[in-house]
Amino acid sequence: MLVITRREGEEVVIGDPANPLGVIRIATIKGDRVRIALDFPREIAVHRREIAAEIAKNGPAIAGKIRPASKE
Repeated sequence: MLVITRREGEEVVIGDPANPLGVIRIATIKGDRVRIALDFPREIAVHRREIAAEIAKNGPAIAGKIRPASKE
């Protein structure tokens, strides 16, 4: 695993720098929350880890049925 440090507004290029597969940008940092912006082609699936685990366990059809956890 590669661990790097980035500041707000800085980017990480994924793949060939001349023709990148995608770019990850640190959008905002507020307290312990970091918002990232992912710029990838639509044909590349990008999922949060917990959603990816559900898809791996139950198949791709589950993706449209997953809803955010309630705050209760």
